[in-house]
Amino acid sequence: MVKAENSRGTTPAPSPAARVLVVGGGYVGMYTALRLQRQLKSGEAEVIVVTPDPYMTYQPFLPEAAAGNISPRHVVVPLRRVLPGCTLLIGEATAIDHAKRTATLRTLGSEEEGTGTVEVSYDELVLAPGSVSRTLPIPGLADHGIGFKTVEEAIGLRNHVIEQMDIASSTRDPAIRAAALTFVFVGGGYAGVEALAELEDMARYASRYYHNIKADDMKWILVEATGTILPEVGEEMGKYAVRELRARNIDVRLDTRLESCEDRVAVLSDGARFRTRTVVWTAGVKPHPILAASDLPLNERGRLVCTAKLSVDGAEHAWAAGDAAAVPDLTADEPGRECAPNAQHALRQAKVLAENIVASLRGEPLQDYRHAYAGSVASLGLHKGVAHVYGRKLKGYPAWLMHRVYHLSRVPTFNRKARVLAEWTLSGLFKREIVSLGSLEHPRAEFELAAGGERPERPKDT
Repeated sequence: MVKAENSRGTTPAPSPAARVLVVGGGYVGMYTALRLQRQLKSGEAEVIVVTPDPYMTYQPFLPEAAAGNISPRHVVVPLRRVLPGCTLLIGEATAIDHAKRTATLRTLGSEEEGTGTVEVSYDELVLAPGSVSRTLPIPGLADHGIGFKTVEEAIGLRNHVIEQMDIASSTRDPAIRAAALTFVFVGGGYAGVEALAELEDMARYASRYYHNIKADDMKWILVEATGTILPEVGEEMGKYAVRELRARNIDVRLDTRLESCEDRVAVLSDGARFRTRTVVWTAGVKPHPILAASDLPLNERGRLVCTAKLSVDGAEHAWAAGDAAAVPDLTADEPGRECAPNAQHALRQAKVLAENIVASLRGEPLQDYRHAYAGSVASLGLHKGVAHVYGRKLKGYPAWLMHRVYHLSRVPTFNRKARVLAEWTLSGLFKREIVSLGSLEHPRAEFELAAGGERPERPKDT
């Protein structure tokens, strides 16, 4: 191919490829980078993805991973395999100066080098860092609370629950036994309800293999500050979920708050007190701190103010979607309403976001994001669930089946779909696994002991 020449007869230098910096490797980050990778022509743009972990976690499967229905490695999607055409940096953004088009990053390499941080320039910025757990200054929560947002936390919680059953089975102290068999979950949204329901199902099954623990010996408590749980599935299905959980002897406390969990005693706003070694905190999320460390406009809740085209309002070449973005809902009847920060919107926003970036690079018109909310599904344990989809309300086995079919269709890559389906099939044919691998959290403990160290003491009840 012969290159065109300018008026002086020399070959013009090729224009440098645009650099697209994607902050975050979750739903929006991964799917945006994946679509950019597919749609951009060779040399048209360089896509850099900055993420704390080299994988994307499919969070709706965390409860089933905690219950042992799905292997942990099948809940995550390896980004290096999915995004071979992108540059992947394992680290996190600590500051963004969009006026200068630079981001300050802390990577594994910069920490090893002792340089602390590095600066990366960009032409287009995609902010999709997701959210972090929203905690409150409750006495004892930082010391004893357990989160449920990552695959590590989900597997750690599974190990913890089985370990508490082992402690209760072997102790002679009735106070320690009662505390070990009391499990308090704070938050009645998807994460809290599904985690509690799946783990209660798993522990109930596991209790048949303990000679001195019965399912009724365990106390499961759900604490919710509002008057309903699972608001996404509607009031009627939320009330059904409460009845279903209470029928399983789960203590559901509505309009109640956790006031303290110091000294391993959960104190509730209704005056109840429970000695417990397990407090799981799933009471909401908040915007990622990187948003506040940027010069981009935020709303009163700390989310990026965005347009319907998923660009940051008033900031050229800056884009956002998912939990980090306040995107106007064009399908809503009332003006000013924003899209809910959930996976249903995040997956669809990522598609429009990537297409708009490509269109912007090519000087083509952008499209608005619009998606009418289809409904929600939630699992309440094996063969139990609730659903409110396209106006239809389902409960029990049909809702549970819809929950599995929907999320199987949404989990990324054919590889993951096949593996998850195979595990579900095998779990239906064979018995559950009830093994705790708590030693994975301290893999060098045995070697340190053999090398002359001391075995670390377990925290004791006070």
